[in-house]
Amino acid sequence: MDSGYYAAMTGLVARTQALDTAASNLANAQTAGYRAEREFFRSALLGPDGFFQIQTANGLRYTRDGSFHRARSGQLVTAAGEAVLSAAGKAITIPPGEVSVGAEGTISVDGGTVATVGVLTFPAGTELTPEGANRYIAPAGAQTSASTAATVHQGALESANEDVVQGSLDLIVMQRQAEMMQRALTVFHTEFNKIASEDIPRI
Repeated sequence: MDSGYYAAMTGLVARTQALDTAASNLANAQTAGYRAEREFFRSALLGPDGFFQIQTANGLRYTRDGSFHRARSGQLVTAAGEAVLSAAGKAITIPPGEVSVGAEGTISVDGGTVATVGVLTFPAGTELTPEGANRYIAPAGAQTSASTAATVHQGALESANEDVVQGSLDLIVMQRQAEMMQRALTVFHTEFNKIASEDIPRI
């Protein structure tokens, strides 16, 4: 009885966490650059994907969301106003003029090269920790290198890799499994109460 109760409790905790993950994936299905998490681990195991490097108030972060613009100061920033870094890890200042961005991330103004946006990759198997909807924190000491596989498309944003239909199905499945674990706990709880009220007084 005890082992069954604790097994049901463990199952409920696991299904609740999976339900939270499925709900988060579905909620961010329209978030640019969002990479869906899976229930077996929250960290992101990444291969040779390309990431932009940004400087935030909390330190360096990595993202696939290319929603960048030129601030009034001329600096290239994210939608939140954080500096987008160059391949050399420096803030990028863009002078007035017609801006064009090449496939390798090269920024040109009126035909002259200004800087190159850093598009970085990590060694296969590097675990990045998700922060918010579409940002990642690299582990201490993680090495980066310029991505040779990634391509930058001016005027385009990468969609989330979460399908709305599949995400909805996952959410329903996780909810039903959590409900099954909850019912099992109710059964065990009822049995424990019966033992406590009927059997123990007889001893």
